[in-house]
Amino acid sequence: MRRGGPSVLGIVLAGGEGKRLMPLTADRAKPAVTFGGTYRLVDFVLSNLVNADILRICVLTQYKSHSLDRHITTTWRMSSLLGNYVTPVPAQQRLGPRWYLGSADAILQSLNLVYDEQPEYVAVFGADHVYRMDPRQMLAQHVESGAGVTVAGIRVPRAESASFGVITPGSDGQSVQRFLEKPADPPGLPDDPESVFASMGNYLFTTKTLIEALQRDAEDESSLHDMGGSILPQLTGRGEAQLYDFSANHVPGETSRDQGYWRDVGTLDAYYDAHMDLIAERPAFNLYNRSWPIYTHSNQLSPARFNAGGIAGESIISAGCLIRGQVTRSVLSPGVVVDPGAVVQGSILHDNVHIGRGAVVRGAVLDKNVEVPPGATIGVNPERDAELYTVSKSGVIALGKGQLVP
Repeated sequence: MRRGGPSVLGIVLAGGEGKRLMPLTADRAKPAVTFGGTYRLVDFVLSNLVNADILRICVLTQYKSHSLDRHITTTWRMSSLLGNYVTPVPAQQRLGPRWYLGSADAILQSLNLVYDEQPEYVAVFGADHVYRMDPRQMLAQHVESGAGVTVAGIRVPRAESASFGVITPGSDGQSVQRFLEKPADPPGLPDDPESVFASMGNYLFTTKTLIEALQRDAEDESSLHDMGGSILPQLTGRGEAQLYDFSANHVPGETSRDQGYWRDVGTLDAYYDAHMDLIAERPAFNLYNRSWPIYTHSNQLSPARFNAGGIAGESIISAGCLIRGQVTRSVLSPGVVVDPGAVVQGSILHDNVHIGRGAVVRGAVLDKNVEVPPGATIGVNPERDAELYTVSKSGVIALGKGQLVP
């Protein structure tokens, strides 16, 4: 934070393996997956923290971290003159020759970062969600309440509870009465029995509380050593946890459509649906908010080009693309080429994908450097697609980095 405000250290948990997002995570950590054409998933949390003047941030990595490390070190360069930084921190095995046992153990093994900075508060945020948030507003509530930890929550349908940590608020609407990790049948909210508060994976800790909770957890051999599964229930039981209602958060430049937007894009279907939210005339999530920008690295590329009758509608077309076919309801990353006669519909094409002459691609996610030969089809023959590619529950077809197309 700036001088005069409370000192806050940001810790971003970016060690997720991302198995449910395969094959996009076959060669990279989930937070490094491309989103929205030019961004990486980690850019959203880092942009939120930086826009809120939390300018000293450690990104804890573990699995397949090279792509993520490179993106952070080449993109997120802060002013060293002022002592600010965004730095990737690999698993260091400070407590013995072992990997992180869980997200709580990841922070425990990295407490040297906290001891070095000696912040008053620690913001522990997840790295793979798409949203805008001003953490300063959450911090203000945390400081005023005197809580040990404040957890950000968002209302979701009760039927989706098994995918989230679920927060049961007390009668005052702010204290946390119970914290259940991915429950099958939790109680609904008093004012809406079919909804629950889901944890967004964003926590604000008073530093002393965080250190003590991690040390208690480390001594518990039966613990999962997880922030949501272990630390939050522990602090809830001690009466030290508070809920922050994300619906109360407002950022400059937001629209009535995207205020309160938050998506966990941990599955292919969620990843695909979140992209479809971007391309409407009035998008559910607006990438073009200059008052609260999402930052990323931009390569030096020429503008997108449309030749030979190439057209695109209801789509995001990044720099360096060459469109000579037909593109509709799609998101194209830099360097994509669509040859004459090719048709791309409802698809997400990552960097340098090449769609050959007369080829058809529908309802698909193609990772970097995939080449679709002339006349080939993806998303036309479901039985053939299921034999050759990864297909999600909702029928989204996914090809991994450089995967060959017959």
